[in-house]
Order: sequence, then C-alpha cells, then structure tokens
Amino acid sequence: MRNEDLRSFAIRYGFIILLIGLSVYFSLAATGFFSARSAVFVFQSVAITGILALGVTCTLVVDGFDLSIGSVATSALMLSAYSMVVLEQPAYVAVLLCLVMGAVVGLVNGLLIVKMKVPDLLATLGMMFLLIGLQRIPTQGNSIATGMSLADGSTAEGTFSAAFLWLGRHRFDLVLERLVPVPVVIFLLVALAVWIFLEYTRHGRLMYAIGSNQRAAELVGANVHRYKIMAYVISGVTASIGGILLAARLGRGDIASGNNLLLDSVAAALIGFAVLGAARPNAFGTAIGALFVGILLQGMTMLNAPYYTQDFVKGAVLVCALVFTFYLSSKSSAARKA
Repeated sequence: MRNEDLRSFAIRYGFIILLIGLSVYFSLAATGFFSARSAVFVFQSVAITGILALGVTCTLVVDGFDLSIGSVATSALMLSAYSMVVLEQPAYVAVLLCLVMGAVVGLVNGLLIVKMKVPDLLATLGMMFLLIGLQRIPTQGNSIATGMSLADGSTAEGTFSAAFLWLGRHRFDLVLERLVPVPVVIFLLVALAVWIFLEYTRHGRLMYAIGSNQRAAELVGANVHRYKIMAYVISGVTASIGGILLAARLGRGDIASGNNLLLDSVAAALIGFAVLGAARPNAFGTAIGALFVGILLQGMTMLNAPYYTQDFVKGAVLVCALVFTFYLSSKSSAARKA
C-alpha cells in the first residue's frame, strides 16, 4: 500500500478503529462493560450532551460557535421546574415555555452576531453569563423541589407531573427488555433529523456553503443573515430540549446539574470532525463523538479512575483527534497538489 493510500485510510477510518479499540480494551479490563446494561448507561449518559452537540454542529456549519448552550439547557431545567413546582402549570406548558425560551435565546444570539456584528464567541459568552445569573434570581440561587420554601415564606405545593417525568425516566420495551430510555430515542431522532436537514436539503447545503465561503454564497443569492440566525435558533431549541430531558430525569431543578454540559457537548461536536475523515462539522460525526465520550467516561468509571482525570483525558483525546485529522488532511492535500 502506497503512503498516500495509507494516509487516506488513516484519515477516513482511524477514529472508528480507535473507537473499536477503546471498546475492546474496556471490555477486557472492566468486568461488565460489554453488556446490555452498560450499553444503556452509555447511551443514556450521552443522550443529553449529544442533543446539545447537534445544535453546536449547526452553528459550526455556518462558521459560528455557540458557548451559551450549557446555560440554555440549565435555564430550561430551572424554568420547567419553576413552572410546575412554583407556578403549578401542567407539563405541556412547561415544555412549551422551555422551547420558546430556547428559540428566543437563539434568535437574540443570531441578531447580536448578524445585525450588531458582535463576534460569535463574545455574543454567546455574554448570553451564557446573562442566563447563569437570570436563572438564579427567582429562587435566590436555590434548587427547586416540591415543598421548598419560597421568598414570601410560603411553601411550593406543585409537583413534577408523571407525564413530564416520563420523558426522562421511561424505558421502551424494544429489543432489550425495558432498556431503551426515552432520552436515547429522542437523541437518535434529533440526530437523524439534523443529519437529513444538513446533508439532503437545499437549506442544509446552503448553510455549508455559507460556512465555506460566505461571499460566494451571497453571490449565488443565499440569504446569509437568515441562515446564520436560523443556526443559532436551532442551537437554542436543541439546548432547551436537553434541559427538559435533564429536568425530567432528575425530578427537580438542580442549579448545578448542567455544569459539564458545555464542555462535553463541544467535545462531541469537535470530535465529529475526525469521524470518517469528514474534517468538517456533521451530524453523524457529532453523534459518534458523543458516543465516544460516553464510552470513554463509562470505561474510566468502571475502572475506578479518579473523577478529576476525566476532563484531562477528554481534552487529550480531543486534541489528538483534531491534530490527527487536520494534520493528515493537510499532508494529503499537499501530496495531491505536488
């Protein structure tokens, strides 16, 4: 095999081989890793971060970036809990409020970036801090649970409805006996929808064109501003879906439960660049990236690795995957030109 063929093979399949090798290693080193129960834990752990990562992917496609997804998800968690526990609203109202909130945040981010010309990192970073502060004001920084004391001295009498908790805790009786959680099914459906939208629709192709060469996309008549704003709205909505599922799984509004959502979601989206040598944001790669993060964390947990090493390992894997992908891709492009 020639060097060029070997390099092309490594670019396209290197990450998949790494994923398989990691799974085999954990299966041999950790008793019980290769089991249906462990697989469910892996998918359940990545479902929420995977949904958020798919939103980040949409912003990356248009050459943007959204740092506010973690705070949007946590805000959706707190908003759903507040609406049901404090305001005593039904589940569908709580879900609708969260989706509208996510869409509005995404719209504001898009307008700041497109109309006000604020750099995407600064705009979404500012929104992140805004939401972190805003979600704490109604409860004075406390988590939300049934029976909690309110600022006026009264007690919250509302509860999480069974229909809402179903979203986070129910398991479908499919191939495995009651082992497929609803969040996993929602994650797969969102991933499929985003993949079809980006890869097989005119709108998705125009978003890729904008990310590759915005000026060229403008010359062919693409409404660049509209598509960029749409990408951030999608990101906000997917982040709010993640927050809803997290609230439904926990059954309370835990103010600190979304601390790692941003880092894990960004890692999954960026690792997706290395899947099948795509070297670009894509929904399939993001889903595989989320799965990779889940397998890595589940394996480390089952091997009793210290919790403080997990972020280091995730960061090392992310850096290696991106360097490996883009370095080899640049070498391959240089070889073809020569």
